[in-house]
Amino acid sequence: MIAAPNDVVPGQVILLNGVSSSGKTSLARQLLCDLDRPFFHIGVDMIGAMRSEPQTDRLDQAALQQALYRTRAGFHRAVAGMALAGNDIVMDHVFSEPWRLQDCLVVMTGIDVVLVGVHCSADELLRREKQRGDRTVGTAAAQLASTHIHGIYDCEIDTSAQSLTDCSAEIRRCARGPVAARAFGRLRGEL
Repeated sequence: MIAAPNDVVPGQVILLNGVSSSGKTSLARQLLCDLDRPFFHIGVDMIGAMRSEPQTDRLDQAALQQALYRTRAGFHRAVAGMALAGNDIVMDHVFSEPWRLQDCLVVMTGIDVVLVGVHCSADELLRREKQRGDRTVGTAAAQLASTHIHGIYDCEIDTSAQSLTDCSAEIRRCARGPVAARAFGRLRGEL
């Protein structure tokens, strides 16, 4: 576990969990405009984009999976380290593998994590994937079954049924709620 520097109150993490193309990055940008204090946006795609691709492209499947595992584990620790240094973070992620949530529960001990379920209809996900052109069409649908399987959130929003402004307002209301009742604490108790 990462320790906070002396006399520093850890920042808050608003963790947006949703499948690819569900609107997490757009929502994070909206939150940065709407929140009443400075937050950093750190997304899993941002961390992945820092990795050198030519070398990754040459890896066999097992080595590639290990590289991706290390990248995601490092992402969790980078967010935790920033928060423990007193920074507030909007984190966007995809809990499509159970270990990702379990690892975050461990490394984010002592941090106020607001867990937000970001949902989107299957039809809208498909439309967004086709429109973006930078994703394999069908990735989001393949992630739907596993990403929200843990089932406990502080709040849930639907980017296909609500505006980004309304989603942001709901998340901000939720983030002001009591820390003791957060989903992360309940999930830690279950796991």
